[in-house]
Amino acid sequence: MSSTQSLSGAQHEPGYCVFYEECGRNPLLENTLIPPIVPCLNYTHAQPVTGEHYKKLKAVCPMFDQGENNTYACCTIRQLRSLEASLSLSQAVLVRCPACAYNFAHLHCINTCSPNQSQTVKVTKVMNVTELNVTREAVVGYQAFISNTFADASFNSCKNVRIPATIGGYAISTMCGRYGAKLCTPQRWYDFQGDSSNGLAPLDIDFRLIEEGDATGVPEGVIPYNGHALMCNETTPTGGQVCSCQDCQESCPSVPPPPPVAPPFTLLSIDGYLVISIILLFLLILSFLLAAQDFLSSLFQIWGTIMATYPLTVLLLSAIAVAIFSAGLKNIELTTDPVELWSAPNSRARQEKDFHDTYFDPFYRTNQLILTAPGRKGQIYDSLLFGPQNFSGIMSKDLIIELLELQNRIQFWSDDLNRIASLKDVCFAPLNPNNPSLTDCAVNSLPQYFQNSLDNINAKVNMTELGVTKEVDWRDHLIYCLGSPLSFKDITDLGMSCMADYGAPVFPFLAVGGYEDDAFISAEALILTYSLNNYARSDPRFKVAMQWEKEFLKIVQDYQKDPSTNFTFAYMAERSLEDEINRTTAEDIPIFMISYAVIFIYIAVALGEYSSWKRILVDSKFLVGLGGILVVACSVLASMGFYSWIGIPSSLVILQVVPFLVLAVGADNIFIFVLEYQRDVRRPGETRQQQIGRVLGCVAPSMLLCSLSESVCFFLGALSTMPAVKSFALYAALAVLMDFVLQMTAFVALLSLDARRQDNNRCELLCCVKVSTQRPKKPNEGFLMPFMKKYYAPVLLHRYTRIIVMLVFIFMLCGSLFLMMNVKVGLDQELAMPQDSYMLTYFQYLYKYFEVGVPVYFVTKKGFNFNSVEGMNAVCSSVGCDQFSLTQKIQYATDYPELSYVAIPANSWVDDFIDWLNPESKCCRLYTSGSSIGQFCPANQTGFGCLKKCLTKPEDGIIRPTVKEFNRFLPDFLTNRPDLQCPKGGLGAYDKAVVRDESGEIIASRFMAYHTPLTNSQEFTAALQKARELAYNITLSMRKVPGTSPDFEVFPYTITNVFYEQYLTIVNEGLFNISICLLPTFVVCCLLLGLDVRSGLLNLLTIIMIVVDTVGVMTLWGIDYNAVALINLVTAVGISVEFVSHMTRSFALSTKPTRVTRAAEATAKMGSAVFAGVAMTNLPGILVLALAKAQLIQIFFFRLNLVITLLGMAHGLIFLPVLLSYFEFLPNLNISSVTAVSDHILQTDKKTLTQQTMRKDRLKK
Repeated sequence: MSSTQSLSGAQHEPGYCVFYEECGRNPLLENTLIPPIVPCLNYTHAQPVTGEHYKKLKAVCPMFDQGENNTYACCTIRQLRSLEASLSLSQAVLVRCPACAYNFAHLHCINTCSPNQSQTVKVTKVMNVTELNVTREAVVGYQAFISNTFADASFNSCKNVRIPATIGGYAISTMCGRYGAKLCTPQRWYDFQGDSSNGLAPLDIDFRLIEEGDATGVPEGVIPYNGHALMCNETTPTGGQVCSCQDCQESCPSVPPPPPVAPPFTLLSIDGYLVISIILLFLLILSFLLAAQDFLSSLFQIWGTIMATYPLTVLLLSAIAVAIFSAGLKNIELTTDPVELWSAPNSRARQEKDFHDTYFDPFYRTNQLILTAPGRKGQIYDSLLFGPQNFSGIMSKDLIIELLELQNRIQFWSDDLNRIASLKDVCFAPLNPNNPSLTDCAVNSLPQYFQNSLDNINAKVNMTELGVTKEVDWRDHLIYCLGSPLSFKDITDLGMSCMADYGAPVFPFLAVGGYEDDAFISAEALILTYSLNNYARSDPRFKVAMQWEKEFLKIVQDYQKDPSTNFTFAYMAERSLEDEINRTTAEDIPIFMISYAVIFIYIAVALGEYSSWKRILVDSKFLVGLGGILVVACSVLASMGFYSWIGIPSSLVILQVVPFLVLAVGADNIFIFVLEYQRDVRRPGETRQQQIGRVLGCVAPSMLLCSLSESVCFFLGALSTMPAVKSFALYAALAVLMDFVLQMTAFVALLSLDARRQDNNRCELLCCVKVSTQRPKKPNEGFLMPFMKKYYAPVLLHRYTRIIVMLVFIFMLCGSLFLMMNVKVGLDQELAMPQDSYMLTYFQYLYKYFEVGVPVYFVTKKGFNFNSVEGMNAVCSSVGCDQFSLTQKIQYATDYPELSYVAIPANSWVDDFIDWLNPESKCCRLYTSGSSIGQFCPANQTGFGCLKKCLTKPEDGIIRPTVKEFNRFLPDFLTNRPDLQCPKGGLGAYDKAVVRDESGEIIASRFMAYHTPLTNSQEFTAALQKARELAYNITLSMRKVPGTSPDFEVFPYTITNVFYEQYLTIVNEGLFNISICLLPTFVVCCLLLGLDVRSGLLNLLTIIMIVVDTVGVMTLWGIDYNAVALINLVTAVGISVEFVSHMTRSFALSTKPTRVTRAAEATAKMGSAVFAGVAMTNLPGILVLALAKAQLIQIFFFRLNLVITLLGMAHGLIFLPVLLSYFEFLPNLNISSVTAVSDHILQTDKKTLTQQTMRKDRLKK
């Protein structure tokens, strides 16, 4: 039988022990992580230590070494071996800092082996323990008296020691029980070490920390131990070096803080851009207040006459040409992958992504639930161990069980696997990737703190603490695990592990969200994350993963609709973005169809010339309008077919934008041509075909001017590096060119047929029906032209109106210049979703509840010698490492998260590999017997077969393997599964972070840190830029290491980089693209207007003003500048050409005597056609787009196109006529010269005219 006694009268004298030798296992403890061997009660003299006993003491407790013949201790060699085994568990995580490891061993050596043990220890509890049939009194509890000075210094030397594999976690978080690293104090640290319920302490130790000079509560004769505790920046007596900066603040060099963010540009303490805009405004106002055509016409006249003469032949040949081009559509390839759309294959981000995905597995597929319970009230739980704790409403047992049931639901039949598939078939299983079971899958959630076991959640037990007995349950376990997620055993009598069932820790920020100051149990949200392998699309398992995600979404959506559901939640799957974009695209197709239908109806009605109700079916232009639409459609199809032939992929942006663009250009040209024909009077003796040719000769140069300018503009825009912009520019350029060619051929032929029908008074659609009412002899000017001639132009060009117009538009330009400097650059991913998408709710929850950002990997390329001492020191952050090593610089960056956007420092396989090799831990051992002699022996192998350490301890204590040792043991480290005996094993954390070639050289490796929470594209872009700056700085330092290749590089990789890299250069890219579009517009205008530079400059100025004002309005209307906006701005240049160039040419050709009258004539004649053809063609279709569900369509197609159209109309029909009225033009060509050319042709080519007349007579018959 065993008995328990309370001791009170033990003597405390120098040179005496209170316990000695080992008695056996502590009978009070069960289910411990290590054998709880306790010492025997034995008040005796300290014993001399010699021989092997002395060597072991010197190795384990060197602070007692007084020489072999003069050293005494209160411990046997067996006790030293047990102490060594116990210390090795802590050494594995503390050995990075030799001073900390020394102090930690110092404390426990004082309690166990001090020759003056009786002066610092008071036994409080003993029991009879029987071992090998011998019963002895064993010590199962004692008090240890330590001075606060020693305790504080020891604690301070250890409190900043990190565990690299935990991505910035502190070693002390695993050694402070319920409090974790943040709330740990010296007393709490020692209390945990002396708590036998933690599974590590073999008996209860009550550490009493005593202030110097305070004898309260100290037994007589007891002297609180006050030895010298090393500071972390001190070397150890055994030769250990000072701790590194990452583990010891005192070791850090003086690092100047990063330069502050550049202040805004100011002048006179005012926004600098505003000042410049105001100065420019006054300068322009002051300046304002102070201040080859004949050949083309003849050529187009001949061409038009021929096309009108053989309409059916022309239509047939045009159809054949379009069919040949369009046949390529059978090979069309539609790009939907956002990476392929917005990131150029040769861009830096794409090259970095390709490198990462080639050498490492692609970033795993994330499927996530963020759950809240807003209606639930919280509760105060009075914990036996932790005191009153405020549990939020969602932290309730029934909700945790409901979450557990939800996460186990998903399984389905897979045709690809020909069996029922579940999570294990596609999951990311870091510790068992080859043949995973369901429990190997990396599922991060709160139930993982209970190993996804319902029994563990329901477990409860009575526990006594400080004389108080209460029930402890899931809440106590959860409180402990949220503070110490790396623990293999909690401190309650439940004795459960905190590690997930797949063998890794679940950090609190991955399981809960919406908390403050690490108050995890007050969190407002639970987070459930499934990680799936990201297979290549050609891999059959990719389809299984996609099917799993589809089933996941279905189950979650059904669960959300269930009225009994207790959660309010948001969710997403890896496939969600693509699914939602495709869904909204399909749903918005009818909107685009309606938009095109509205435009068609408008064109068909507006082109008609209505003189009386009786002739309405004769004078309507339904078929001509339909023909114009078909010409646009055919040009788009031909462009798409041609590029499909040659293998340039299309995209949804092209399908949505290019038809609008070509329709704007084409409709304008159609209106100008048709209205000019309707307003023209056939001359005596002139045939219909000749009239059409003559009219075409008048307007075709203007049509050529616009189409050629736009086409060249877009072809040059294809120089863009963005794939989406490049392909759009190519498709648009060819479509505009094809549209012009088809207008010059098929549409001229179609108009000729329609004119013949109209001349014969035949009804449209009912060609056999004639009307008796004859066509009026007077040309039809319609409603708009007389209105502009009589009212609009005189008012606009009034003396005072012109001044007001110039001032208003100058003010608009200057204001827009200021606003342009403040436009936001980026595209938030929420905008890609339709307004009713579940992803919008997910993004709201993500930004609200997530407390950490996306992972960022610092990736190293080939060319660096990791296996050299200099190479290891340039990377690691433990003792002996360079103060400005790779990981140390990342650590410095985390000191300024608001500037660096790095929140959590990087893990480091180099650091953990060095710690793993340290002979003071049990991680790296070799078999000394059996068939595997000399090979690696895992730490979980017990017995006497693995007595040799991989390395011997060097004199200076700095562990660095030789090149041979490095190459030999690295594979063992990477395949060693971490466990309690060796938490430094690299499997799971690093096995895929190091890539070696056949010769063993490391050709790629990565170090993972975490960004701060990033909530918009501006923050993502800034984080990318800062990470690149940091990586470049690291690269320069590492290239200085001997043996490093000059092209060695470190780069940051985040999965989002490919999307946000464009915003680093998009401003310059946009300026380049728009400038390259403006250049041909100016050149072509000058050439086609007879080298009229002044006209070209006015054209250019007005188009620039339209673009600048558009960007200004974008700022006011909350439209961000991005690649989609850039495409629209490039389109704006093209549409602006339509608004501007026709007016400029009409003004240049006018024969009126003054600038004002010429501007009035151009406004009435060409302005009416531009208004009807461009503005009124675009506006109805654009307004319909307001009904689209997709936010991208609403913002970048409805809003932005509306702005472009309205500003283009305002500048083309208001500002440009006024501007032209103030500038004198050199005479170029006028209508009389065109007429002279026409008369010359008619008089000199009598034979041609005779043949045409005879052909006309035959056609009438």
